[in-house]
Parts: sequence; structure tokens; C-alpha cells
Amino acid sequence: MTAPDPHERDERAEVVERHDGRLGFVRVVNTLISVVTGLFALGLAVHIVLVLGNANMENGFAQFVTSWANAVDLGFDNLFTPANENLRVLLNEGLAAILWLVIGAVLTTLIARIALAGPDRPVWYRRRVVR
Repeated sequence: MTAPDPHERDERAEVVERHDGRLGFVRVVNTLISVVTGLFALGLAVHIVLVLGNANMENGFAQFVTSWANAVDLGFDNLFTPANENLRVLLNEGLAAILWLVIGAVLTTLIARIALAGPDRPVWYRRRVVR
């Protein structure tokens, strides 16, 4: 058995968990925001695919997706007005979908920074040097 070299460093990652209620609450709120804004963007993306694929808009699923997309398009339904209907839907609803994802990212970042500001900010891991 060889003796350990005193000049070698043994680095180990130590996981540090925080179990206070505030961190758990912020995680739940941020997850809900991410899920909702992601669903809105997904609904718009599905509607874009249906329009570009010339789906039968009399179908029940297509009508549901169209009504969902109209409800969450952030008022962008006539922002761009090219003559081609497919391009109009792609530009307007594509922009709305991207904006929903940006809104979700900004909200979750702000909530985490405000609610977990200062020395109580969670530490996910830290590297520890053992000598």
C-alpha cells in the first residue's frame, strides 16, 4: 500500500441542498410559469403546422387548436399582413410563440432573483478540496 502524495489535491463535489419553504415555493411557481408559457407556445406551433400542412380546418381538433391559438396570440394576429395566408400565420403566430417563451424565461429569472436574493440564494453544489 502506497502512501498518498501530500502534494496531490483530492477534489470532491459536495451537493448542498436547501430545504427552506421559500426555495420550494419558488421552484413550484417557476415550474408552473414554464409549463403554462410552454403550452401556449406549443399550441401556437401546432396551429402553424396545421395551417402550413393545409389541414382540414373543419376537423374538431383543428378547430380546437385554432381557437386556442386565437386566444393566446398576444394580439399579433394581424401584425404582419402578407398576401399569402400561410406566411401570415407563420410570421404572426411564430412571433407570438417566441414571445411566450421569452416571457416565461424572463418571469422565472426575475422571480428567482427577487425571491432568492442575497445570502439565501441556493447553492446547488460546491467543490471542496481535501488535503
